[in-house]
Amino acid sequence: MALNKKLALLGGRPVRRKPFPKYPVLGKEVEKAVLQVIRSGNLSTFSASPSGILGGKNIQKFEKVFAEYHRVKHSIAVNSATAGLHCALAAIGCGPGDEVITTPYTFTSTATSILMHNSIPIFCDINNKTFCLNPDLLEKLITKKTKAILPVHLLGHPAEMNKIMKIARRYKLFVIEDCAQAPGARINGEVVGTIGHLGVFSFQETKNISIGEGGMIITNDDKVAERCRMLRNHGEVIVEGKKRGYLSNIIGWNYRMTEVEAAIGIEQFKKFDVFQSKRKKLFHYLIDNLSGIPGLSPPYIAPNVEHSYHVFGMRFNEKIVGISRNLFVEAVKAEGIPCGIGYPRPLYENPIFKERIAYGMNGCPFTCPYYGKQIAYTNGDCPVTEELCYHSAVWLYVVRPPATIKNMQDIVEAIKKVFSSINLLKKYGK
Repeated sequence: MALNKKLALLGGRPVRRKPFPKYPVLGKEVEKAVLQVIRSGNLSTFSASPSGILGGKNIQKFEKVFAEYHRVKHSIAVNSATAGLHCALAAIGCGPGDEVITTPYTFTSTATSILMHNSIPIFCDINNKTFCLNPDLLEKLITKKTKAILPVHLLGHPAEMNKIMKIARRYKLFVIEDCAQAPGARINGEVVGTIGHLGVFSFQETKNISIGEGGMIITNDDKVAERCRMLRNHGEVIVEGKKRGYLSNIIGWNYRMTEVEAAIGIEQFKKFDVFQSKRKKLFHYLIDNLSGIPGLSPPYIAPNVEHSYHVFGMRFNEKIVGISRNLFVEAVKAEGIPCGIGYPRPLYENPIFKERIAYGMNGCPFTCPYYGKQIAYTNGDCPVTEELCYHSAVWLYVVRPPATIKNMQDIVEAIKKVFSSINLLKKYGK
């Protein structure tokens, strides 16, 4: 076998030796905006004045443009999507004894934000194609203690919100959309985050709108929005036209965004649609060039949705290909392609759920008398999620600008090179 055709894992030359272009993309306009904030001396501006409780001019402007884009009444900036989820759950009144149904195939904070307000996560398995919460399994999980549903729009693909909202209305449940990985995604023309009662977005460094850290809550509910603003700022009440007093009528936290983050967010959001179109082009190039490989399924995109193209998540069939998913990923990585298995386990397989200890050592909130039930998270609870985690998920992390089609060609070449040597990998894996 020629040296350039021999797998890098087996001693050959990798397809790619230099790293992919660095993300996020930060232009001169971002640098200028940050310098303006620094020179102003107003880094936070959640000041002692009544108006200051709403944040500085950059925070308020970022909230305004985000609300206008989504055509909602309220946007509330926070310092992370985790904080946003926590505020959202607190704002709708989640508390001890309540259950919130969510997906086990997501980042940790989706579920731990439920625990943060002493409620109990109930895990619903996922759709085999979209990797999002499967609404056909929801109703059997609803009890008298169910307060809300927290679907996640995963990797850029929206969850089936029409079905979820229909069920939520039937049982009078709140719906909080976790949009951290899917800003701008649409279902039948509706933007995610605007379909449920609240939507929560992330601006963490790896996200489609990247400012380093930060998040946004959106809603059309005036009372919920007011509570979110209070919750992000220690629960303080501000009465219009009166001097600020340190009066707290609910427990709140310091979940405030800074002026620097907001200034970056304003500039990054201006380029959002342009970056999204580039992501779409890169995604579809890979879909077109990787489709038809037996045992490898590129991302599914439902016909009624507009994807947000966050992470290129594929499904690998170990039985068809004849090697383990883990060995395949190892071989692709050796060719110089950033590649991984995604979430390594369902959330309920983490110790916090297996051992049911979140606060102290007495089992709270799982043993809380307000809950009054026994709950056990066990292997086999969500078989589709487990199969995806342990055997079939393959994620490509660099399908985003400033990467180019030339970079995508390297990915295709590397994956096809690995598939051309499957028989050798079968021997290697024994």
